[in-house]
Amino acid sequence: MQPTQLSPESRQLRRVALSGLLGTAVEFYDFLVYGTVAALVFGDLFFPGADPAVGTIAAFGTFAAGYVARPLGGILFGHFGDRVGRKSMMLLTMLLMGSGSFLIGLLPTYDAIGVWAPVLLVLLRLVQGIAIGGEWGGATLMVVEHAEHSQGARRGLWSSFTQLGAPLGSLLSAGVVTAVAALPDDDFRSWGWRVPFLLSVVLLAVGMFVRLKVAESPLFTKPEPREKPPVLEVLRRPKPVLLAACVGIGAFTAQSLLTSFMITYAVDEGYSRPQVLTAVTVASAVALLVLPAASALSDQVGRRPVVLTGAIASAALAFPVLALVNSGSPGLLILALALGHGVAQSTMYGPLGALLTEMFGTRVRYTGASLGYQAATLLGAGFSPLIASSLLASNGGGSTPISLLLCGGAAITALTVWRIRETHTDALEPAPARSATPTPEGTPR
Repeated sequence: MQPTQLSPESRQLRRVALSGLLGTAVEFYDFLVYGTVAALVFGDLFFPGADPAVGTIAAFGTFAAGYVARPLGGILFGHFGDRVGRKSMMLLTMLLMGSGSFLIGLLPTYDAIGVWAPVLLVLLRLVQGIAIGGEWGGATLMVVEHAEHSQGARRGLWSSFTQLGAPLGSLLSAGVVTAVAALPDDDFRSWGWRVPFLLSVVLLAVGMFVRLKVAESPLFTKPEPREKPPVLEVLRRPKPVLLAACVGIGAFTAQSLLTSFMITYAVDEGYSRPQVLTAVTVASAVALLVLPAASALSDQVGRRPVVLTGAIASAALAFPVLALVNSGSPGLLILALALGHGVAQSTMYGPLGALLTEMFGTRVRYTGASLGYQAATLLGAGFSPLIASSLLASNGGGSTPISLLLCGGAAITALTVWRIRETHTDALEPAPARSATPTPEGTPR
């Protein structure tokens, strides 16, 4: 029997899906490597002399700085992605993102250059944040728009490849940091922490190679030069962006608290670094299975029911998950993160790629989806570790603030689901070649 020949559209879709997977993997690898290493040693290396709790808060403050820059990146790259094209912005964001991580690996510490060390660290985090602010939107839009052109009703499934970059990046970062964290403490502090950042250049090279072979989105057409900037069209009707941001807050709150922040918390509870990183690795492996299943299910039953189920599960598990972590058992720690991050968070996160892109018209989709997504990361993931660290320091420990933050994020997502319209059966239209009479593309479709 002759093997089935794939159409050019199907071959291109697979290439675009791989490109999106690699791009998001680089994104989450870079950010989670930073969050993990910040939790382990950055307080001492870049903020020496401070109280340990203050040093941890300062390290997570630079972690948040990268998230603060994300909406700016969404506006910047969204503008050019909607005006110039998706592909060129995807190449630029990946190059900036990987380069920023590589340079962090070369950065001198406070002992070598004094106060310039934390200053340069924050600047590189801002560069990363700006690049990542445009990365997700371009990668997801390319996959969804190619899927619309080739596969139609399977946008959720195909967009899950981009979403899979999150657990894949987490898996890779946890694996690499686990390996270097096994070094003697002096070696890890002197040079071992640099290795995960320097290795990001490998992911960058592979990702750039794949992206150079990707075709531009079949739905994209260049607008007239006189057309209003996409961000003005989006912000003129801000409701869709606000809804997009709020629906993602639960997933990012859970992702941040149950990965980067959990490393600090669990080590303080008496677990060893390898035990905690092993738990994060297992949870990421579970997410690799749950996330595409949730995304594919959203093609059948809708985005809203799947996201709502994940939000309810995240809220219901918030206190039990922390109780398992507080048990002191490495096995129960693995179970806790597998349930909270691998299952509940992934169920919320999986359909977001398709859902957010379906909420905006093609002419402003890059800008609108990027702004909504990056605002969700800023509010949900950027500040959660900082808030949790501050609450734990002021209250003398105890896991209740972490559980309440998880419940709060899940509640915002659940309430927002009731305010958005189901979009999984909507068709995505090509952008109009001319725009003499603009249509309200910034409203939910």
